[in-house]
Amino acid sequence: MKPGLEKNNYKQACKWILASKHTVVFTGAGISVESGIPPFRGENGLWAKYNPIFLDTRYFKANPKESWVLIKEIFYDFFGRAKPNEAHRILAKWEKEHLIQTIITQNIDNLHQEAGSKNILEFHGTAQTLSCIDCHKQYNSFLFLNSLPPSCPDCGGLLKPDFVFFSEPIPQQVHQDSIKNAEMADLFILIGTTGEIMPASMIPYVAKEKCAKFIEINVKPSKYTEAITNIFLEGKATEVFMKLDAFLSSENMDR
Repeated sequence: MKPGLEKNNYKQACKWILASKHTVVFTGAGISVESGIPPFRGENGLWAKYNPIFLDTRYFKANPKESWVLIKEIFYDFFGRAKPNEAHRILAKWEKEHLIQTIITQNIDNLHQEAGSKNILEFHGTAQTLSCIDCHKQYNSFLFLNSLPPSCPDCGGLLKPDFVFFSEPIPQQVHQDSIKNAEMADLFILIGTTGEIMPASMIPYVAKEKCAKFIEINVKPSKYTEAITNIFLEGKATEVFMKLDAFLSSENMDR
């Protein structure tokens, strides 16, 4: 480990959480694995089973029916069965207790919202709404999935999920808001992210430039661990969060 990188120091991590004025949480696919949602990359990832070409904008427009069959199967039928896990629920609890201020998530599974979190920046968009690629009107996703591909009731244009496809830029407002929160953070908590997906992977470095402290929660080291992490808490998100929450609730903690 790099000098200054501590492993599994829960007591120090909790002291930082309690002392922080603006804590930002940055979540990746790893937080949702225990809810039954696999990561996209890796041996057991979704892209080992599916060719991701259907999430390319040009392919989607040229092959809407084929793309939508897979989009519905993965992001609505499969992801739709997932429920928030204890890590999601504890984050929502901490938000109510003013221990964290913002969640920046790379996930589109809506599990943070279902757990009760309110202040969420969805960096890669959401599957909860669809927008017409022609007139840009927005609709609730679940009202239009019975007939594929779904079409705009107003102009007849093709409807597309409001999450970011491979060839699309990050929505400007959420990108700006993520950078703003990273700049404000004095504590940044990384959860279940590899640090490999651009441009989301650059957001934590914005916080580092402003001298934020970093707690990382992951089953194994990521690209962030040796570069910017101060405390590495190794393990599954649910197990680490239950332990952290117990420490925070302990009467022995110096508040």
